[in-house]
Amino acid sequence: MPTPSFSSETFAHDDKLYAGEYPRVTETVTILSGQTIAKGAVLGRITSGGKYILSLSAAGDGSEVPRAIAADNIDASAGDKIGPVFLSGEFNQDGLTIGTAHTVATIKDGLRALNIYLKTVVQQT
Repeated sequence: MPTPSFSSETFAHDDKLYAGEYPRVTETVTILSGQTIAKGAVLGRITSGGKYILSLSAAGDGSEVPRAIAADNIDASAGDKIGPVFLSGEFNQDGLTIGTAHTVATIKDGLRALNIYLKTVVQQT
């Protein structure tokens, strides 16, 4: 599989994070140091500085508003790290990591406005 360019990429369907054919658009962003972000984490952007962190409902720094989904595991534990995020696409809501006090129900409409669609994936037998 070719290395993704993180501008606009269609990823493999064998990943449990993906839930449809809607184009997944990616971009690289700065993840704030001190975090280890899992692929599928719902991220918010801190208003001051524009860095991304796991979106927590009570944050109060702008990051409480979900803005993107981590496209890969990103280890920023030792310092700020550039990493890929999804800005649009169809995702399996059960494959997401959602921050404290958020639920699928509380983030679904806001993400839909950004062309990020959360779905329940039914496994075929």
